[in-house]
Amino acid sequence: MTKTLPDLIPDTELTLPPQAERKLPNGLTVIAIRRAAVPLAEVRLRIPFGRAPLAAATLLSQALFTGTSSMSSIDIAAELQAVGGSLGAGLDPDRLQISGNALAGGLGRTLEILAGVLTDATYPAEEVRTERERLVDNIQVALSQPSHLARVALLKRMFADHPYAVQTPAPDEVRAIEPAALRELHADRVRPDGSILVLVGDIDPDQAIDVAEKMLGGWTGTARDGDIPPAPALTPGSLLLVDRPGSVQSSLRIALPALTRTDPDYAALTLANLVFGGYFSSRWVENIREDKGYTYGSHSVIEHFAAGSALIAAADVATGVTGPSLLETTYELGRIASLPPGEEELEQARRYALGTLRLGMSTQTGLAGLATVYAGFGLRLDHLREHSARLASATREEVAAVAARHLAPSRAVTVVLGDAEQIEAQLTALTVVERSAQ
Repeated sequence: MTKTLPDLIPDTELTLPPQAERKLPNGLTVIAIRRAAVPLAEVRLRIPFGRAPLAAATLLSQALFTGTSSMSSIDIAAELQAVGGSLGAGLDPDRLQISGNALAGGLGRTLEILAGVLTDATYPAEEVRTERERLVDNIQVALSQPSHLARVALLKRMFADHPYAVQTPAPDEVRAIEPAALRELHADRVRPDGSILVLVGDIDPDQAIDVAEKMLGGWTGTARDGDIPPAPALTPGSLLLVDRPGSVQSSLRIALPALTRTDPDYAALTLANLVFGGYFSSRWVENIREDKGYTYGSHSVIEHFAAGSALIAAADVATGVTGPSLLETTYELGRIASLPPGEEELEQARRYALGTLRLGMSTQTGLAGLATVYAGFGLRLDHLREHSARLASATREEVAAVAARHLAPSRAVTVVLGDAEQIEAQLTALTVVERSAQ
């Protein structure tokens, strides 16, 4: 079907909001950005946590707000609610992340409570036991989900012995963690040196940094080296078939090499990914969802870690069409890698990329998330101007060249999770298959 696109509104230069940045004496970098849409302030703190023991680090992220020497978890929640706020923590392979928000007038109190947790978390035994049981339950549920199992297998295939290869701890490892281990890990790794605090909202940037310095200036300590070695290059090989007997669907996962955000060709790769499978109007979606009905949805995205980037493509397809789905996926990768996209097709992807970029900056939450992610890679919001300009100017030839280097099916690392008895013959007809149990 031919799509008629509206006239393109000339792309104006991005207008960035007022902002300020300061590195505090304790090593904490604070970035404050004014976005006065509503009277709220978003808080994002990223603490380097690479190479921390996985089970303890994951439980620490869940139990961080369970209490201090002067406040219980209930006290912390009540005090935050009193200023219209909330805080929570999570973990990725590189960093411990704390996020939340509050009424703009309650930012100081929110940061004061945060400082208390950062400097005086006690990890009470009963609270830790509750969080430990909850985490084990969540992991066990995840281990029953095909999407999680396929992700686990893909990461192992991609990264082998690299720290990124395992990102979910085993339930037994979590059960073995006691509060003392959390206190020790906290004292060793929850440090301001190298950490980044991002504040976004109805705030005066310089005044907000003053408040942050007042509240968090007593948080001290030198960071342990948490740098992770560069991720290994992807090694294409046989398709890994992970057997899940009785499964009515097959989970298809593919990893391809990608570029970092600062690479001059990253914008062109972004557009190539969109044309292939990165949004609903992509070729892959049109092929295996709209045309053939093999799946309810497929999607590809460029994932960035501190030590490397990769393009991940995912689709869950009916067992009976696993082989045909892989065939069509390989066809679409070969097509994007060997032929330039059409002019109209590229313009549609370009408009989507530029529109979602601006949309992501339009809210306090979106802007806080974007600024935090960028800061974690040593970038600031002004990088958006350069990225936006490259998205607007990338040519068909540039997109084709980067796709040829990165999206060729011969570069792919492929994992399929499903009922091996039903799908192995389908897959073997297309490629060399290595079979593995879950």
